[in-house]
Parts: sequence; C-alpha cells; structure tokens
Amino acid sequence: MERNELYPVFLKVNKLNILVVGGGNVGHEKLHFLLKSSPNANVKVVAKWFLPATKELANKHGVKLIKGVYKKKYLKKRHFVIAATNNERLNRRVYKHAKKRFLLANIADTPELCDFYMGGIVNKGHVKIAISTNGKSPTTAKRLRQFFEEVIPENVNEMVENLNEYRKTIKGDFEVKVDKMNKITESLIVKKEKND
Repeated sequence: MERNELYPVFLKVNKLNILVVGGGNVGHEKLHFLLKSSPNANVKVVAKWFLPATKELANKHGVKLIKGVYKKKYLKKRHFVIAATNNERLNRRVYKHAKKRFLLANIADTPELCDFYMGGIVNKGHVKIAISTNGKSPTTAKRLRQFFEEVIPENVNEMVENLNEYRKTIKGDFEVKVDKMNKITESLIVKKEKND
C-alpha cells in the first residue's frame, strides 16, 4: 500500500517571511487559507494585478501587496514561497529561484514542485488539526476537515486550558509528568468492547 511520508509541522508564520506570487483566484485562495489559520502571518504578495477580494484581505491583515512582475529579488529574506499564477513557466521559474536559495516552495497544482502542501485545517482555539492526502485529493481533505469541525466540541479549548494549568502543578521529571498527563487524558479515547 502506498504511504503518505509527509512530516507534519506547525509553523510560526508570524515569525517567518512568506512570499506569494499571484493575485488571481488561486493566489487569493492560498492567501485566504494561510490567513484564516494564521491571521498574523508575515506575508508579501507580488502580482501584476489583484482581485478586489485579495486587496480587501490584504488590507485587513496588513499584508503588503507589490503590484508588478515577479523578480527573483523578491525572494530575498524570505523563508518560503508560494507560486500561484496561471503561468506555468513563471511558476517553474519561481521554483528554480527558490531552490537556488534553499527556500521551501509550494507551486500550485504541481505536486512534483512542492516541498510542502497546504492541507485542510481544523482550528478550535488552541487545538489545530492538519489534514493531508499527500496532494492526491484536496476534496477529501476538505470533507475530513468538515467532519472534524463537527465532531470536535466547541469547549475543547477550555479543556486544553484546564489541562495546561494542571500540568503546571505536577512535580517530577518529564517522564513523570507525561505519565500523569497520559493517565488523566486516557478517558478522551473511548474504546469499544467487542461483544463475543
């Protein structure tokens, strides 16, 4: 069976410098989902033109829009880049420039030119779940996101806060703390007993 070998990480994108290339529908979608999950992300967008919705979104979140053609100089001091134009040659050029600078790149709709994917994200307070289908089916990721949004209770954040306060009171080394936290949270996983 084929396996998803991606390694999930949660980036502090308010401390990273991100470039999005493209101001059309795909660029807007990438920017929208990035800011939906991380409203304080440090992003610049370069494009010849921008959708009105992109201008509005950028204004709301303090995103700098650069109106003009992409130039490799825009990659300077960036940590990663998202190329989301309808120009395949331009997208590939962005990827080539990014690789020369050892930057991570996401080239929209081109999985072989992606160092990372922007998967489905469920966000409930401090709880965040990222969903990946290894670039195979964004629609499946979307449906799974909708499912988890429904089944995770709205008060999950309260539980996280309470457990964090309890964790601070536990005495002992790391192993002792992990063991106590495992015992107190094991009731979150309900196992069905087999009826034989």
